[in-house]
Formats: sequence, C-alpha cells, structure tokens
Amino acid sequence: MAEIRIDMTLGPVLARIGDERAVLDAFLDFHRAVVLRKARGLTDADANRRLVPSATTLAGILQHLTLVERNWFPTLLDPTPGEVFPTTEEDAAVSFAVPAGATVDALADAYERACARSRELAARFPLDHVVPQPQLGEVSVRWILVHMIEETARHAGHADILRELTDGATGTV
Repeated sequence: MAEIRIDMTLGPVLARIGDERAVLDAFLDFHRAVVLRKARGLTDADANRRLVPSATTLAGILQHLTLVERNWFPTLLDPTPGEVFPTTEEDAAVSFAVPAGATVDALADAYERACARSRELAARFPLDHVVPQPQLGEVSVRWILVHMIEETARHAGHADILRELTDGATGTV
C-alpha cells in the first residue's frame, strides 16, 4: 500500500479555495498523514512504549484509528450483515489494544488500507447523505467527515507528544 502523500508543509492550505468536500477531505488526509509520519521510523518497542500514565502508545493510536476508520465508514456506509457499531466505553478502551506480534509497519499499512477504503466509500455519497447511527440516531456524511477530522487531529496531537517523548522529533515534517 502506498503511503498517504500529503505536502506536509502546506497540508490543507492546498484546498483553501476548493469546495467544501475538498476542504474536508484535505484536512482529514493531512491529519491521517501526520499520525503515520509520527509512527514511521520507530522501532516496534518504541511504538509500544508507555510514556504517559494512560495506556496510550503510538502503536495503540494506529490500532485505534484503524478501527475508528472502519467503524465510521464501512460499518455505517457499507455495512455487512451482522456487523455492529461499537457503542460502549469498553469497546473504545479495547480499540487501543495492539495485537500480539503486530509491527509498526503492519499497523501503519492496516491504517493506510482503512483510510483508502474510507476515502472510497465517502466519495460515493454526497455530504448530505444520511445514515443510521446507533448512538446518535442519524448522521450525515458531512458529520462523519468532521467527526473524523476531530478524532484524527486529537490523536495526531497525542502522537506528536509521544514521538517527542520518544526521540525528540517534533512538528509535522
């Protein structure tokens, strides 16, 4: 899978005169790329090191965001029979658990694949398209994109701090 290619010096600035969809997609892809950049180049041990009181790790962030992408896009926009949207606090906590033997590269590749699938599914629908969501009743594709920008940006910030604590690297480049 090809790495998400975003101009890390300009990011969403490139879409500054685009339509609403272009702006939303650009911001989401920018934050996705930041998360990947923060994880890439680390050893598996460093990506799994606990550096804060919570169980949050860079590997765990990749695992969590992969599951979040799958939940908000395929599960809602292209559900398969029997697929259930996770709704409990326990579901959320478990989403950070890294499978035994998972490598940073494998986690990053899985995240990139989930993002590509999300991008493909979201592009099929107009922003005003509404789907059922078990906790909220209904949500639009616009709402899903904005929520995913918020979710991914929040974890990109966590990743930035964890990377700085690991090797001193800061910034988006």
